Amino acid sequence: MEPAMMKSLERAVSQKALQMGSSFPCRICVVGFLIGACLACLFMASLTSFRAMEVAGLIFPIRMATFSSPTSTSRDYTGKILDGSYVAQQDEGRVYSKENEEGRRDGVLQLYSVWGALLDESVDDDEGDQLLNRIGLISRASVPPKAPHIKNCKASDEVNKRLDTLGENGTFPPWRTWKGLLGLEFLRRKSSADEQWQHVNNQAETEASYPPWIVGSDDDNFPLTRRVQKDIWVHQHPSNCNAAHVRFLIVDWEIIHGFGIGAQIAGMCGLLAIAMKEQRVLVTNYYNRADHAGCKGASRSHWSCYFFPETSVECRNRAFELMTRKKAWENGMVTGKDNYTTKEIWAGHVPRIWGNPWVHLQPTTEINGSLITHHRKMDRRWWLAQATRYLMRFQSKYTCELLNSARHKAFGLQAAEMVLKTFKGEWSKQVSDESKYDIEQIVWSNHKPWIQRPILSMHVRMGDKACEMKVVEFEKYMHLADRIRKRFPNLNSIWISTEMQEVIDKLKSYPSWNFYYTNVTRQVGNMSMAAYEASLGRETGTNNPLVNFLMALEADFFIGALGSTWCYLIDGMRNTGGKVMAGYLSVNKDRFCETMLHIDNADARISLGAILVKYEKTLSLGAFIE
Repeated sequence: MEPAMMKSLERAVSQKALQMGSSFPCRICVVGFLIGACLACLFMASLTSFRAMEVAGLIFPIRMATFSSPTSTSRDYTGKILDGSYVAQQDEGRVYSKENEEGRRDGVLQLYSVWGALLDESVDDDEGDQLLNRIGLISRASVPPKAPHIKNCKASDEVNKRLDTLGENGTFPPWRTWKGLLGLEFLRRKSSADEQWQHVNNQAETEASYPPWIVGSDDDNFPLTRRVQKDIWVHQHPSNCNAAHVRFLIVDWEIIHGFGIGAQIAGMCGLLAIAMKEQRVLVTNYYNRADHAGCKGASRSHWSCYFFPETSVECRNRAFELMTRKKAWENGMVTGKDNYTTKEIWAGHVPRIWGNPWVHLQPTTEINGSLITHHRKMDRRWWLAQATRYLMRFQSKYTCELLNSARHKAFGLQAAEMVLKTFKGEWSKQVSDESKYDIEQIVWSNHKPWIQRPILSMHVRMGDKACEMKVVEFEKYMHLADRIRKRFPNLNSIWISTEMQEVIDKLKSYPSWNFYYTNVTRQVGNMSMAAYEASLGRETGTNNPLVNFLMALEADFFIGALGSTWCYLIDGMRNTGGKVMAGYLSVNKDRFCETMLHIDNADARISLGAILVKYEKTLSLGAFIE
């Protein structure tokens, strides 16, 4: 009886299950489950194919890309973090087949990795083969193609030292000779007794010779820039530092709590003005921001860690020798910061040996839609630009390497992609150890490293700066960027410098722009700049702003806040670096705004249009030069 009842119950349950299975909702659930399982499998497979690529101990996250057929297009917007230090957000449209895209991506990453490994290892040319063989990417007999965005820091340092040093018997540096390695090669082949060598030196001592660190003509810079830079250099490099008439001003860099790098540089510019007026050679001593492990040897704790010293080694040695003598202080052979008042250092008169060239400054700075023609500190603005340019005239090898690393992490993938387009097949089988052509090694050596152009540099200053100036929201900065792009529609890239995390968070709201920025910890909330820099550590807290500062000088356009000393110095460096006609768009006024005179809006629009037209021609020419 019981077996019969069980069979009857099972039959009833089976019929009920069959009826439920044939219902439409149940079918939907089953189909949905199967589709979900398939999608999960595909997703796991894609994660495996897009895993991070590890090369020689360096891990480079691969950019997530959408592959498509040759007849369709794919658009990818993503943020990519390269080597954990620099970030680029890009928006690009490309057409690739899946097979070609995978091969291209692997080749780009491979070349990018090799360049990065060579930078990290800091190897000489003769050690390159060993490193590449250890990486296992290419044969021992080959080296990677030259990276267009990486500078030969060793060769550049050698050339700059020759241009910054007096010759035998106090002869003038060979500023009139050929540029870059071409001039250095010429000098190597000529002895001091050679007639042509003497001719070059004699030519260099004429009034027509100008410092090689100045780019462009007088019209491209602040008035008298080339002459002033030469005169400062001659003043700071006497032919005989031991002469009785040579006096010195020996000072440490400011270490007052809360002083940023900009304030330190501004203070040193004031001391250089005093030295020029009193006919003293300025000698700087302790620089706290260079007191870290990155600055090696004698350059540690000195300005020379980042830039060439302000005077010659002979004068520095002589000054430090006199510094230990009490009589030298008593008779005025040596003076220090304590010999001058704060007003003399920070608000003293600028040197007048060149007259009043600041009255001829071109109105190329715009605030609130108007060009600024004058304010009561034009003389100080002009002098700060000249003094800062001199102090930063040549980068040290350490600074050059910092910029190489910055450019590689920001633009390295784009550079690798460009280079690979010039090869057919595997690049590792087509590149020899050395170039066969002198024009590549010598003549083209003076070209600047490649960066994405045109590019706009933007310094967004907020935080505790509100106590010194009017703080403006990031949206106003981007409004000015859009204005520039309307005039130059091929402008799509921005190198952004800021200490605020909220600014970085807002970048995703502007998908039509490509943003590049250093990937360091940033402020959240209102933190003092001193506390923020301390949280980064002395090395990062110094290297990071200096890299951003120097990248701003190379950019085609700049947007900043003149109320910030840092932006004020950037403006001066660009105006003594051949970029006067690039203009400067500021979101606020500087501290001397009360007596600023503005030209009316109609004239401002006409003048700004003339500036942009002239700069557009320069920018077009620069594309061929670079």
